[in-house]
Order: sequence, then structure tokens, then C-alpha cells
Amino acid sequence: MALLVVPACLLVLALLVGPMILMFRISLNQFHPTQMMVQALAPENYIKAATDPYYQQIIVSTLGIALLCTLLTLVLAFPAAYWLGRNESRWKSLAVIATLFPLLVGNVVRSAGWMALFARGGLINLALLKLGITSEPLEILYTPKAVVIGIIAVVLPYMILTLAAVIESIPRDLEDAAANLGASGARIFWRVILPLSAPGVAAGSILVFVLCMNTYATAVLLGGPRFKMMAPAVYDQFVRGNNWPMGATLAFMLLAVTMAFTVFGSVAFARRYRTA
Repeated sequence: MALLVVPACLLVLALLVGPMILMFRISLNQFHPTQMMVQALAPENYIKAATDPYYQQIIVSTLGIALLCTLLTLVLAFPAAYWLGRNESRWKSLAVIATLFPLLVGNVVRSAGWMALFARGGLINLALLKLGITSEPLEILYTPKAVVIGIIAVVLPYMILTLAAVIESIPRDLEDAAANLGASGARIFWRVILPLSAPGVAAGSILVFVLCMNTYATAVLLGGPRFKMMAPAVYDQFVRGNNWPMGATLAFMLLAVTMAFTVFGSVAFARRYRTA
């Protein structure tokens, strides 16, 4: 039976591990303005990326946006996930399809739609001006707020479906028993639903966090050229600057930070779940 996993393991090694090893080797090379890339085995790129305030700001900005989007997505997704997990009507399949439908549209197309809404002459500003709420258009596009809204719109279905699957497996009798003992709705949520849905919270949060850390199209289109995150910075080094060593270095730093926080979150959730 163990031989059945060999093809999958070989495929992962060929398509993932192999290119990552090559990328790490490139990150140890040196960049030269005329020769582009000089063969070397030096950690200079990593030292520069870790000590340069410019790259430090990008890492902090990316991490802050990812954590904020993950938290807001969890808060926004829980009510919809609870309704979907407890729904037993014949329309549940349609609700699941409606939740999945945004995933059929590419991030670029969705970001373009948000641009049409957030622009100074977009639908939101036109509505606010017509209603007399504001006297001049609001600056929404090319701001961190626009990026956060765009990212949440992308990752929200993943969180809803992950939480709904776990909530659906929680026996409804536990809620009824808590209610019969006099617990309020809020107390039932904090003492019954939330602890028992901890595996879904952990899985959904980790999945969403990874997606937020690696967002590219949303950050570029809604944040503008002055808004910096790690994925666009990696692209700029590879394509615009032709600095492959620094681009590979930033890619590995993005991978390292993402893995570190993912492992930390997984361990923290596992300990909390075991002691609950």
C-alpha cells in the first residue's frame, strides 16, 4: 500500500521541491548591473533583506495586512458558516453553490470590479455625493482599506466553507441542552459552538492567512504602485529589476515568515484544543 503514494511524492519532488532548491541556489548568487547574475555562495542578499528598512517595512506591512484580513474574515464568516452548517432545507445546495461562485471569477477580474466601485468617480462615491453624505469624493482606491476589502472578498468563501463543514458535525443536541440549562445565545456560542469548532477555526485561519500573505493581483490593482507587499516586491525584483538573486531571497523570506506563523498558529490551536 505504501507504494501507492510513491507517484504523488515523486510529482511533488519534481514540481515543488526541485524548483525550490534551484530558487534557493539562485538566492545565494550576487547581482551585477551589467552581468545580471554572478555565481556565488554568499548570504549578502538575506542580510540586506533582513536589515534594510525598506524590506523590513514590506515584511511588516504584509504580515499586518494578512493578520488583519484573517481576523476580519473569521468574524465575518462565522454567522454565514453557522447558518450554512445548520441549514437542512433543500436550498442548502444552492447556498453552497452561491458561496463557491465567487471562486469561479479570477482575482484580476474581481479587483477590476472593486476599482470601478472605489474610484473617485466610482459607484460608491457617486452614491455618497447624490445622497449628500459627503461633499467631495472619498479617497478609497489605492489605500490599505481597499486592499483589505479586496482580499477579504477573495478569501471569505474559503473560511465559510471550512467553518460550515465543522459546525455541521457538531450535534445540535448540545445547543439544546445548554439552552435548557438556561444559557443565553451568546453563552452557547462561547462555551459550546466556538470550542467545538476550533479545528475549523484553525484550518480556515491558516488557509486564509497563507492566501493573504501571498496575494498579488489585489495588492497591485487596489493598493497602487506605492502600496508594497511581499508578492509584488518579488515580482518587481524578478521582472522589472532583473535582480533574480534578490527576488529569490524575498521569495524565500516570504515562505519562511508564512511557514513560521503557520506552524506557530497550528501549535497554539492544537494546545488550546487539547486543553479545552
